[in-house]
Amino acid sequence: MVSFIKQSNAPVPEKALRGFEGINRYWDRSREVFAAKILPGEYYVTTNDEEILTVLGSCVSACIRDPAMGIGGMNHFMLPVGTSDESRLGLTSDATRYGNFAMERLINDILKNGGRREHLEIKLFGGGKVIQHMKEMDVGARNARFALEYLQMEGLHAVAKDLGDIYPRKVIYMPLTGKVMVKRLRSLHNETITQREKSYLDTLQKPVAGDIELFD
Repeated sequence: MVSFIKQSNAPVPEKALRGFEGINRYWDRSREVFAAKILPGEYYVTTNDEEILTVLGSCVSACIRDPAMGIGGMNHFMLPVGTSDESRLGLTSDATRYGNFAMERLINDILKNGGRREHLEIKLFGGGKVIQHMKEMDVGARNARFALEYLQMEGLHAVAKDLGDIYPRKVIYMPLTGKVMVKRLRSLHNETITQREKSYLDTLQKPVAGDIELFD
């Protein structure tokens, strides 16, 4: 699997941390920085000066870093809690579709690569009500509530958050500085995001603030 999309005249990216070579990375010409794009069920940790980005509907992403050690990352999960059987799945596998595994693995990989728990700076995003016709549950609200309860249970807290509402979000995170840019996608009929999340949710149901910048 090729993890870096080569573009003409783009510089060579710094090596990804072990285990994250499969994440899609490319040269962002507009900001002149390498970008790692994560999809639902993926997470990425880096010590490089690069950005991590994703698009969220009902899903939630935690942006976590240790500013003292210069390491941080982002996850992207669709449902709050998975089972113990799923915890044995791989690094960016089905297990990290669930918030409990996505949070645990992101934090553990930051600590494993030199971060300190007492230094962690955490920001939360997403949880929009973008799937309008699901009577049985508001997936976004459940994800947002889980993320906040998880931090409380672990004795951690979010220094910034942008959760809930009805809009999808594009989130760009720079772990080295802690800066986050959030773009709320105003189209309420964004079928690409809605259909992707409905399809993704169907597969899951089968066995197996701070320095946030809103931009236009």
